[in-house]
Order: sequence, then structure tokens, then C-alpha cells
Amino acid sequence: MGSSVTTPTPRRRCAHWIAWTAAALYGCTAGPDYVRPPVATPAAYKETQGWKQAAPRDDKPRGSWWEVFNDPELNTLETQVSISNQTIKASEAQVREARALTDQARAAFFPIVTGNAALTRSGGRASTSGGSVNSTGGFGGANSYNASLDASWEIDLWGKIRRTVEASEENAQASAAELGAATLSAQGTLAEDYFMLRAQDAQIRLLNDTATEYEKALKLTRNQYAVGVAGQSDVALAETQLKSTQAQAIDATVLRAQLEHAIAVLVGKPPAEFSIAVEPVATTFPNIPVALPSDLLERRPDIGAAERQAAAANAQIGVAEAAFFPSLTLSATGGFQSTLLSKLFTAPSRYWSLGPDLVETIFDAGLRRAQTDQAIATYDQSVATYRQTVLAAFQDVEDNLAGLRILENEAVVQDEAVKAARQSVTITLNQYRAGTVNYLSVVVVQATLLTNQRAALTILGQRLSDSAALIKALGGSWTAAPAAADNTAQPKG
Repeated sequence: MGSSVTTPTPRRRCAHWIAWTAAALYGCTAGPDYVRPPVATPAAYKETQGWKQAAPRDDKPRGSWWEVFNDPELNTLETQVSISNQTIKASEAQVREARALTDQARAAFFPIVTGNAALTRSGGRASTSGGSVNSTGGFGGANSYNASLDASWEIDLWGKIRRTVEASEENAQASAAELGAATLSAQGTLAEDYFMLRAQDAQIRLLNDTATEYEKALKLTRNQYAVGVAGQSDVALAETQLKSTQAQAIDATVLRAQLEHAIAVLVGKPPAEFSIAVEPVATTFPNIPVALPSDLLERRPDIGAAERQAAAANAQIGVAEAAFFPSLTLSATGGFQSTLLSKLFTAPSRYWSLGPDLVETIFDAGLRRAQTDQAIATYDQSVATYRQTVLAAFQDVEDNLAGLRILENEAVVQDEAVKAARQSVTITLNQYRAGTVNYLSVVVVQATLLTNQRAALTILGQRLSDSAALIKALGGSWTAAPAAADNTAQPKG
């Protein structure tokens, strides 16, 4: 038997032509392809002299970076932040929302199919010439039954759908980065507040201990007054000094309470149901390796979010430019229609339609051009925001590096001032007991000692807080390189 050749029908030839045309044009994508905006990156931080370089691994989880402080209470609180902080919960919901929007955008790649089942009754008053009127003198009528499937599919000729999906994916990645930024911010703020609270505990303890010493001094002065060695003015001075210090101790509890309340909110608890027991303040500092500025672009989640937003804005330019080209939609309908329900699903009741729909906007009074200009302006704005975020990140690191370096030097000098003030108090008290100086001299040196001791504690708390702030500014934790034999380059704790 010879082989037979089947000649395509006109309808098939039309369908083949549409398919080939769509395949040929599907590779066209309107709008520019995204390239990460260049930023000026210094070779090193200005303040990194004397600091150990890190070997960060940006693709790994940041982990529990706060554990470097070896504070069990801080570790517990940081764990609660990741679970209960409401700002983090809101950011997590935004991530899920962005991913759902991406799924919605991807759905446009596929046809939309709808089903329809309908019953329609139509008619009017019967005519007197050929029709009949029912017994009630009402209307006659007929039923129409319909069951169909309708399908429509917009062919992505110019990449509008692809650019929309691209923008949604970039926005989803930006939302994920914003979640990381919110988490890191909450964790860093908690650590900073926690160390300030511990420093305040030390301040309160210092003031209470000083008040106890002043009580002893008041007792001594009263004894001196009783034997006629000291005057009544000395007693008044000693009592004033005592009460003033007690008042300062009470006043210091206000800031302590406010810090505790702030920490309660960070861990997602009402302040009335939260408290932190008094503990000694830490006096050791972790070794903080500092990566190169170029690494910061990958480590900081806020930088990542800003860069992804720029990518999304770039994709939106393509969406806007695709509107200048015609859109092609394939539509198909098939079903059954009959006036009798019993004959609805029979061959004579069947109907169908299939055809393309090519639409081009002829005149829109400059609407599409304005939308494209808006998309370009939005992209330019996002690029500027990205670069500003990078600059702010560099400043953040430099500020904390400088702060730690300066505070370390200040702490050394301040400790020497405390030692000198303490010696002065000892000498002056001995002179007072010997009757060679009046009590005013004692009050002056004691006040000087207390002022310097409080300053030393303030510096200590600020150094601990700035250490946490530096880790946050560097983007969280790190994977350090093998420890070098010489560790003198690291600032001392």
C-alpha cells in the first residue's frame, strides 16, 4: 500500500502559524536587562588599623553572634527576640505576601480556563393572531440550557509577563532581605540596651556603695563635732553629700527601668510582665574581626534589600515599555446549548469557537510614555537609595570602629583618673582626722572620685554597647579565619 499524505486544513494551518509566530517572538523581552549599579568602595576602612581582618562567608547563616559575649542572660533574651518580636513577625508576613504575589505573577504564563453552567428563561405575552394565551392570561416562555468551558491565554510576545514575574521575584528577595535586616536590627538593639542596662546596674551599685561610705563619714563628722574638733557646718556638709548621693541612686533607677521596658518590648512581652535581675556588668570584650568594605555589600541585609529593589524597579521599566507593542490573546470556547435539558449533551447541541485576538493601542494621549518615564524615574530613585544605603553602612562601621578605638584610649586614662582620685580621698581623709583640713576638702575630693568612677562605668557600658553595634554594622556574625599566633593587632578589651 502506498503512503498517503494528509494536507492540513486551513484551520490547522492557522493554528500552526500562530504557534510558530509565538515561538519566534517569545524571546523578545522589552526593557533593559538589569546590571547591579556600581558603587564607590574603598579598599579598606579608615579605622581598621590595628584590627584583625575577617574571612566572612556570606552564603551561610549569621548564627548566634551575640554568644561571643558569653552572657547567658543575653543569650536567652536574644533567642526570645527571634521568636516573639512583633516587628520581625510583621516582616516575616511581608515575605510571605511577596512570595504569594510572585506566584500570582507566574500564573499569567498559563491559560485561564473557566466553566459555565446557565439556565435562561425568556419569552413575552402571546400574540392574538398565532399564539395562545395561557389560562391565566400571562406570559409564555422557553428555557435555554448552556454548559461550556472558556479558555484564554495571553501570549507573552514582548516579555511583559516575564518582566512582571522578574519584578515580583526581586521584590520577594528584597522582602527576605528586609526580614534579615529587621531581625539583625532587633538583635543588635537588644544587645546594646542590655549592656547599657548592666552598666546602669553598676552605676546604681556604685552610688549605693558610695552612700554607705558617706554614712560612715557622716558618723565620723558627728563624732568630731561632739568632741569639738569639727564644726556644725561640717556635719551639714556630710549630711548634704549623703542625701545627694542617695537621690542620685534613686534617679539612676529611672533609666534602668526604661531600658528594661525597652527590652521587654523587643522580646515581645508587656513591660509589666517582664523583669531582669541585677547582675554584674561584663568587663571583657570579644575579638571582632573586620572584613573588607567590599564584603559589606554582601553581608548587610539592608544593602541587599536596597539592591534587590533596584532590580525590581529595572524590571518594571520593561513592563512599561511592553505596553507600546500589541498584545496577542488566544481564546477558545466550547460547550453545549439546548432548549431541552434532556438533549443538552448531544451532538446537535454542541458548539465551539477558536481564534486569536490582536490588540494595539492607537492613541492614549501620552499615557504609556508617562508610565515609562515614571518607571525610569523610580529606577533612578532606587539606585540612589541603594548607593546611599551603602554609604550609610560604611559610615556605620567607621563610626563604631572609631568609637571603640577612642573609648579604649579614654578608658585607660579614666582608670588612671579614678586611681588618682581614690588616693586623694585617702590622703584628705587622713588630714581631716588629723585636723589639718576642714570637711569641705573631704567633700570635694569624694565628689571628684564619684564623678570619675561614674564616668569609668559609663565608658565601660558604651564600649560594650558599641561592640554589639559594630557586629550589627558588619552584618551580623562571621566565620573567622584560623587564629593567628600574634594577637596584638586586636584592640584590647
